[in-house]
Amino acid sequence: MARPTGFDYAVHGDEIIIRHHGKTATVLRGARAAEFLIEVEQSDAQLLMAKITGNYRRGNERAAKRHPRSTG
Repeated sequence: MARPTGFDYAVHGDEIIIRHHGKTATVLRGARAAEFLIEVEQSDAQLLMAKITGNYRRGNERAAKRHPRSTG
């Protein structure tokens, strides 16, 4: 799977705004925002933001749909 790209984040007060290619993907507040700031320093920031926003499952959906297990 290709490494996710195009994510950035900005801290505004107690909120963290995560954008994907310039569009707001999600806003984190409270405890989740604090956890994010810790996690982003310890891991791959692009992958972390992709997982949080749900944009990490790209590329294999079509192949999975055609798999014998999925074609009921």
